[in-house]
Amino acid sequence: MLQVLKIYDKNISLLPNTTKKYSTKINSLRKKYPLIMHKEQNNITKPLIYILDDEPDICKLIDSFLTKQGFRIKYFYKADTFWENIEYRLPDLLILDIMLPDADGFKICRRLRANKETSMIPIIMLTAKGEEVDRILGLEIGADDYIIKPFSLRELLARIKAVLRRTREYDKENELITLNNNLLTINPNKYEVLVENKKITLTPTEFKILYILAKNKGWVFTRQQLLDRIWGQEKIVIDRTIDVHIRNLRKKLGKANKLIKNVRGIGYKIDIE
Repeated sequence: MLQVLKIYDKNISLLPNTTKKYSTKINSLRKKYPLIMHKEQNNITKPLIYILDDEPDICKLIDSFLTKQGFRIKYFYKADTFWENIEYRLPDLLILDIMLPDADGFKICRRLRANKETSMIPIIMLTAKGEEVDRILGLEIGADDYIIKPFSLRELLARIKAVLRRTREYDKENELITLNNNLLTINPNKYEVLVENKKITLTPTEFKILYILAKNKGWVFTRQQLLDRIWGQEKIVIDRTIDVHIRNLRKKLGKANKLIKNVRGIGYKIDIE
């Protein structure tokens, strides 16, 4: 029975790039073991969270807590095993420590963001490095949130839910936005941004800030309004967080960066020239 579940689980993970033979095998297993397959299918609908942290006690504590909250958890103590598994299946969210025995968490974040296959994985950094320079760096290289150890499990849960919720909210959007004669195109269905018809890679948070500003072009958003729109009341951050993401956005947008205007003393807007 366990062997059957393992086979089924493996092939489901390959479905996006699978061939006919895998689909045939899965359908065959569904008919032969309907109860087992139904149970495993229900389990697959639960969000999958990867934890990369070299402290076993923390991994097990988070695993126990989040499993009770309806998540699937897989944790790794070393970066090499993490990379092996991410080739096999992408998580819905990654909780990432910075100080690892065989790698640097900042470099792992950069590598994930640089790869088009993994660039949209939401990342929450969970680390003992609590200096402002570390928090700013984490956000600049693409982290969606930054939590300092020691931490509250309830706060971690709230932030995970906030990140996953806004990912789903934007997945439901279907309005294609084009600005300045196709200088900038935003496709929320594909999580895709084009500048002069060339695709650029944004982090989930950068994408959401850009989409909010573009969808409400001409409106001025204060930093706090953007924080509330993206993270709600579940995110404890400073206004500087928005400034960091806006700075990164402008760098990546190239010629389209002129569309994002800074309204001194208030916040940001997108203006059409």
